Amino acid sequence: MSLMLPAIPPSSRSITGVAHDLLGALTGSAAELPPVRSAVLAVVDGLGATQLRSHAGHARRLAGAMTKKDVLSSVFPSTTAAALTSLLTGADPGRHGLVGYQVRDPRSGALVNQLSGWEQAGADPAVWQTEPTVFERAIALGRPAFAVGLPEYAHSGFSAATLRGADFRSARSAADRMAMALSLAEEHEGALVYCYLPEADKAGHKHGVASAEWVAALEDVDAAMPAALPAGVGMLVTADHGMVDVPATRHLIIDEDSPLQQGVAAIAGEPRMLHVYLEEAARADDAAAEWRRETEGAADVLTRDEAVRGGLFGAAVTEAAASRVGDLVVPARGLWALYDGAAEDQRAQGMIGQHGSLSPEELRVPLLRFGAFAR
Repeated sequence: MSLMLPAIPPSSRSITGVAHDLLGALTGSAAELPPVRSAVLAVVDGLGATQLRSHAGHARRLAGAMTKKDVLSSVFPSTTAAALTSLLTGADPGRHGLVGYQVRDPRSGALVNQLSGWEQAGADPAVWQTEPTVFERAIALGRPAFAVGLPEYAHSGFSAATLRGADFRSARSAADRMAMALSLAEEHEGALVYCYLPEADKAGHKHGVASAEWVAALEDVDAAMPAALPAGVGMLVTADHGMVDVPATRHLIIDEDSPLQQGVAAIAGEPRMLHVYLEEAARADDAAAEWRRETEGAADVLTRDEAVRGGLFGAAVTEAAASRVGDLVVPARGLWALYDGAAEDQRAQGMIGQHGSLSPEELRVPLLRFGAFAR
């Protein structure tokens, strides 16, 4: 078995360093950024470096700020729950514990959708995710901290896990959210302000990154970027992950009568990166061999121990995080996506744009500097 490792040099900067750099800019101690009066972090969900470069004509402000060096590596899995948490804590998934879109709670056996299913699964965000957020660290330094997002995210479990310490504000449009973030940065000396822009990710999932709808969403986000920032305010624009379009011809359906369902207690994760939980964990090696035969060419298959030892979830993995990782970890190759045909909810098969695996299109994201951060 040959694992398709990320095509990113080990020395590449990671999204896990962004929070540290922003706090350093506020205290005048950052090596990468100049001192600023206030700092804004804008995250364009789903906007990979590859997608931005290939659509530069539709994102003149964003693409115009990008050089060849302005690229970061996301984390594995390259999915919102894991990557946004890494951005906002500075920790790899192996430390903060959000190791996928959907994972099994080892205590209850319930599957936890870590974006929207905390309450249904009875998972406590404060217990599940214990790493301090960048907002808590800012408050400890005596700095105001704000998060600007959509109204429906104000009281979600995911927000409770990742936005702790922030004063949450909301606005419906991307332009209004960005304007609010800049106003907060100008009005509150020393503030750290986070602005979340999910429009491109939503359009990509539904229509694909090659679609007119995705291009329109990118244009809206680009138009929301300010022509100028308030004096002394620096802004970083980045993303949690990129995205690939999965054609219907690259759907691998694991039907109810598939041999891959034998001995499987649950399949979680997402189509580009499955967590497979076995009824008997001791069978992991044998199950991995079977999965490798049946998914050859479409996915890599690792046991939990192989994935953890290989550093996929970060250099250090806590016991709690490891307990949520599947007995098998199955990242998709190429443009493939794998689906649990026995699952009740098959809506994922309708998604065109997807992410979660190890391709450069999913892992490489831009890091753009504006205002007082501009070179």
